[in-house]
Parts: sequence; structure tokens; C-alpha cells
Amino acid sequence: MLAVARTLTSATRVLDVLTLLNQDGIERYFTVNPGSAFADSALDEYLHGLPGYTVLDWEDAVRHRFDLAVSCAVHASMHRLDAHLVVLPHGAGYNRLVTESTGDTVSAAGLSRNELTHRGRVFVDVLGLSHPEQLDRLRLSCPEALDVARVVGDPCFDRILRSERSRDGYRAALGAVDGRRLIVVNSTWSEHSLFGRRPDLPRRLVRQLPADEYTVAVVLHPNIWSRHDPERLLDDARRMGLRLIPPHQGWQAALVAADCLIGDHGSVSVYGAALERRTLLVATGAAELDPHSPSYAFGQAAPLLDPDGDLAAQLERALHQDPAGLRELTDRSLAHRGTSARVLRPLLYSFLTALDEPADEPVLPPYPKPVPRPGTTDGPTAYDVEGKSEGAEVSLRRYPVAPDNHTPRGIHALADDHPGEDLRHTAEVLARTEPRAELPATRWLADTFAELPGLAVAVAALGPALHLLRLHTGLVLEARAERDWANPEPRLDPLLLGSAVACWLADGGDPTRLPEHGLTVRTGEHRTRVSFTTGP
Repeated sequence: MLAVARTLTSATRVLDVLTLLNQDGIERYFTVNPGSAFADSALDEYLHGLPGYTVLDWEDAVRHRFDLAVSCAVHASMHRLDAHLVVLPHGAGYNRLVTESTGDTVSAAGLSRNELTHRGRVFVDVLGLSHPEQLDRLRLSCPEALDVARVVGDPCFDRILRSERSRDGYRAALGAVDGRRLIVVNSTWSEHSLFGRRPDLPRRLVRQLPADEYTVAVVLHPNIWSRHDPERLLDDARRMGLRLIPPHQGWQAALVAADCLIGDHGSVSVYGAALERRTLLVATGAAELDPHSPSYAFGQAAPLLDPDGDLAAQLERALHQDPAGLRELTDRSLAHRGTSARVLRPLLYSFLTALDEPADEPVLPPYPKPVPRPGTTDGPTAYDVEGKSEGAEVSLRRYPVAPDNHTPRGIHALADDHPGEDLRHTAEVLARTEPRAELPATRWLADTFAELPGLAVAVAALGPALHLLRLHTGLVLEARAERDWANPEPRLDPLLLGSAVACWLADGGDPTRLPEHGLTVRTGEHRTRVSFTTGP
């Protein structure tokens, strides 16, 4: 069996399909059909890292005979393969106009005569479609391929559906805990995409959204990674808490975990809306989509986000919209929901004549947990904090400090290991976040106030929910987050604790009453009850 890729996207989609085949009894090979501008060293490295596959050069691959070849992209040069060739889409159907591939301006990529024929003959044995709607467009673009067309559904989306039970684990991996809503920003490639038009949007989101109420993850098409350096371009945003999903895996889990999706006309947006996640578009892609395709209609109908408007207010409104509002449109892209395995596995085994199809029910496995790029999960180390107190409850909103555009609001809270020296001397709150530090907590607190007498509160972490804090009055208290019955062990960010106490003091709170009454720290709808004790 030969898997054929042209790009990283098509390679990962092929692997979705091949999870349906048993490991035993099948020799597995992978090759790259050359010619794509987006095939780079990252694709080669990815393929060579796959267990169980032998990677062949294209010229080696065309000299061998295979029982079955599977590709999630098609090119006329694939006629050279000596194999039964099954071609499937590498997105939510066939939607994009790519003149370089199709040779015309009216056929969707993957459905054109230029791609599916060689010397007038269709060389594909099976052309998989995700929905019957694509038959009508194929009838216009390459009617001779109708005989090999088969509606098989979408195995990638079905794996996403199978992953829904893992939503809690995915959310925890992306920081969507303690009441935070997860916003997933996604972009396809090209100048008409979200990233092509508004590359600053992820950074603006993490700066404008309260960090204890939202977490933001970004999914970028692998073609963007092949031309740009997202880790460098989004470095500031990552240091403010942005989660950057790697190109080869994780975007599917991010969709499952999401509360709201901000995207464009790419397949990820269609999948998110099909999962009934609230979806807002920044770009519709009308200039590069087949106007008869479902994705074009989706781009025209989906609600829009104004990137220059109040992002928090727009998201709050979106989160109260009916998540099923786009179902009629996504239904036009995705047929056989949840059952594509029952169609695809018998089809694949029909070409593997030396093997019997397994007798068990065919299923597609869920996706693994997302692992954001290193450096994206530690969270911000500097915040502007707005807060107000009502009795023993303090409501806070914390906003990550943008290093190059800092407009102070409220109090300023800083982690001790934050690299900005200027910010250190303007902070009202300073926290040491490493519990097992070399210098004892009491000594560190005393030294910190000696260095920075303008502080209101300094906090030294002692554990996930236990901290030592010192006030400007000299009072030293131990603070512990209390666990409510039937709830998980709480966690308490030392910077959040210090900010809450500083705001409470600024509103006239009496520090001597903290051991008696405690505080409730509120962020959004999430509350943490904190008790305080004095030392021996």
C-alpha cells in the first residue's frame, strides 16, 4: 500500500484514512508527488518520523507496483503510479479555485479534467466525494470521471466527532479551565485568508480579552508554516498566553475544545461550525472559491467579526448565539456524518485482494491531546489588573501587558522572573511563582520589600493553592484556596491572589480582618474562596 502526499496537509489527511487498515499484513510506503510549492523539508522530516512507513522517492515509487495507492490530493502526474489509485479531498470537500492546478478559472481544485485525466483518460480508480453536491459540479468540470466518483463522507470530520468525548482533556491541555472560554483563531493560506489580511488579530485578542476568562489558541494552515515563521511572528502574543498549535497535529482537538471559532473560508471553519461551535469570520474568500460551492455560501452567510471593533463585546454576543445556525450550510459539505468508516474500509480492502476485511465494526480513532508549541503554555508574567471589592469578594479582570504598547490601567502585577526591569519598579504586586525556590519564602519577601518599598503586596508560591504573602504594612499571611465539596482541588495563581489583595486594600479593606473573614476572588463566573492565617 502506498500513501501519496503533495503537502503536509494532504499527508495528515491520508493518515486519517489509513487508520482504517489493520497494521498486520500490509507493507506500508509513503511518497511525495513532486511539484507543490508547499512541499518542503518539514514534510520530509514528518514522513520520515512516521512509524511503520518506508519513505520512497517519487521516481522509486513509480517503478514499483502496489495493490493500492491513497492520496488526498490529485495531480495529472499520478498517472505514472502502478496501483489502484483512490483520491479523497484534503478539506471539507472541493471548493478552491487554483488555476495553476486546474488549468481553468471555473473548476474547483480536485474536480478538474486537467487533474483527473491523462491523454483524455481518467486514471483515478476511485474519486472520493464528501457530499453528493460535488457530483453536480463534477458533471460540469469532468463528466468522464463520474463513473469513478463515490460519495464516502469525510473521515477527518468523523475522527473529530469521535473525539468529542475527549473535550475536557483537550480543554485542560489548552488552558480552558477555571471558567475560561476557549477562542480558536484559524486561518487558511493565501492573501485572502484571515492571516493574510489580519495577522495582528491573535495578538490583539490576547491583549484585549481578560486572561482569566478567555484562552486563545491559533491554528494556521501548514502552507503558512512552509512560507513564514509563525513562532517568530507571534512571539509577543505567545508570551502573553497565546497557544500556537503545530501544523501537523492538534487543530482537530482544538476545534473539539473550542467555545468559539474565529476564522475564514478554510475547511477548519466549516468543521467548527459543523460541530456547532459559534463561528465568526474575518475573511470570506469569495475571490478564490467556486461560487457554486458550499464553502462560498458558508462565507456569505456566516456572521462576521470586526477586527477593529470591541473584540470582547463581539465574542460575548457570539457566545449567546444559536450554535446550530449554520447547520444547513455545513450539511452541504459533509455527508455520511459518523459513518464514513463503513463506506471507506470495504472500499480500501477491495483492492487489497490478498487480505480479508476484518469482521469488527470499522471505527476511526479519536485524536490525541493537543500539544502547543513550546513556550506557549506558561502564561503571561505581567498584567494590568482592574478590580473592585464588595465586602469580602473581589472581582478582577487581568490583561497581559504588551511589551511595546503598554497603556497602564488599574494596578500592575508582575512575576519575579519577568525580564522587564522598568516594569519591576512600577509594579504594585510582585510574585515568585516557583514553590521550591532556593531562598526561603519569608526571606525572599523581606528582601523584595527592601528592594521595592513601593509594592502593595508580594507573594511567594508554596504550592498550587498555598502561598505566603506580605503586605506593605509588614503583615505576613499564609493564604490557602479552599476546596468546595465535590469539586477538584483548587489552584490559585499567586499573581491573581496578590492582585486581589492589592485591589481589596486599595478599596479600604482592613488587612487585620483577613484571617477572620477571608476573601472570595472572582474572575468572570469563577469564584475561589481564600482563607488566611498568621504565622506562629
